[in-house]
Amino acid sequence: MAAAAANLSAILPRVLIVSRRTVRKNKFVDFVGEYHLDLIVKYGAVPVIVPRVSGIHMLLESFEPIHGVLLCEGEDIDPSLYESDFNSGELSPEDIEEIRRLHASDTAIDKEKDSIELRLAKLCLERNIPYLGICRGSQVLNVACGGTLYQDVEKELARKVPEEQRVAHINYNNYDDHRHVVKVLEGTPLQKWFKETLVSQENLEILVNSYHHQGVKRLAQRFVPMACSPDGLIEGFYDPDTYDPEDGKFIMGLQFHPERMRRSDSNEFDYAGCPCAYQEFVKAAIAYQKRISNNSINVPRLLKLDHTLEKKRRVIVRSFSLAKDIYSSGNGIKPSKESELDVGANFLESNTVMSKQQEARLIEVGATVRNAFTYFEKIKVNEERENLAKKIMEKMSVEQLTDLMTFYQTMGQTCSYVLDRKLHEL
Repeated sequence: MAAAAANLSAILPRVLIVSRRTVRKNKFVDFVGEYHLDLIVKYGAVPVIVPRVSGIHMLLESFEPIHGVLLCEGEDIDPSLYESDFNSGELSPEDIEEIRRLHASDTAIDKEKDSIELRLAKLCLERNIPYLGICRGSQVLNVACGGTLYQDVEKELARKVPEEQRVAHINYNNYDDHRHVVKVLEGTPLQKWFKETLVSQENLEILVNSYHHQGVKRLAQRFVPMACSPDGLIEGFYDPDTYDPEDGKFIMGLQFHPERMRRSDSNEFDYAGCPCAYQEFVKAAIAYQKRISNNSINVPRLLKLDHTLEKKRRVIVRSFSLAKDIYSSGNGIKPSKESELDVGANFLESNTVMSKQQEARLIEVGATVRNAFTYFEKIKVNEERENLAKKIMEKMSVEQLTDLMTFYQTMGQTCSYVLDRKLHEL
């Protein structure tokens, strides 16, 4: 039974979900709502919880393979990620103070969670990995694509609409049973999912559960609205160009909570369409997993070398390490070390797998290993470029620098794989 379960988990798609942090017994604990987890498992995927701990945004590649990302509720997103400061100009200091008092649990910015979730959202957008954003998760998706948010819907949006169109988007005293009206737009996935309910209604309205004081202000250009509340707030959106669950395509955000829309006296959903977002999302994750499995070249695990090859590997690594030390220190080559440097240079020059252009470059690098002084002269020529690059990087945001670092880490991993393959061919 255990073996069968292990085999099953190996073939199911992996859906990443970032935890939320709270305090219990004077200590931080991470948690994810079970409704989300239950639905992911029910429809055939494995939820993988990404803990909200410091530094985890630099380790996301360790969670590969990623077949889907579900981001859900949490604190307000740092406004500096989409506005110049907390106040976009529409709120008075008294408004800001009142917002922080009324929504104390949400206005405590969690920058680490922001970093983790924005990087995951951008990863999904780059690779077309299925993404479902619920509540805050929809806001993260919009911000990741260049959209903005209302700092407080009641203070910024409600003031602009007639009283009869104003909507209570949150009720701290009646979280589960709170509902408000949204209008579903025609021709959208949401209309398809709730068609049994909407077929008898001319106004295409349903009642949804929500728990938020912020929301989409300017929707990112790539998205199309799926539902709006009477005050005009966008309650759901998707990218029509990347929506085809059968082909592994799904990028969507829902401000309301379909997973919580259940009858108070049972666990039954308000509407048959409530779980459809999760069902179609997991369907897309399954298709995405199959697609990348068919299209990708499997990278073998690191090879275990026999004694002779391992000895050769260590000699070559020693050669490169010595060259690095010479470069870092600026000292010349000691005659006794020339033979050790020759090993690394010969390894680079012996390349026969890459293109002629790459081979010529490697031969050039091999030569610089032998002649460190010439190498240093070339480095000096690039000092001005390096200084300019440093000045540019100093102006980059933490998010931009993190993305840049991740790129070079990926290149380092690729280089390591190619190096191991070459060593095996010696």
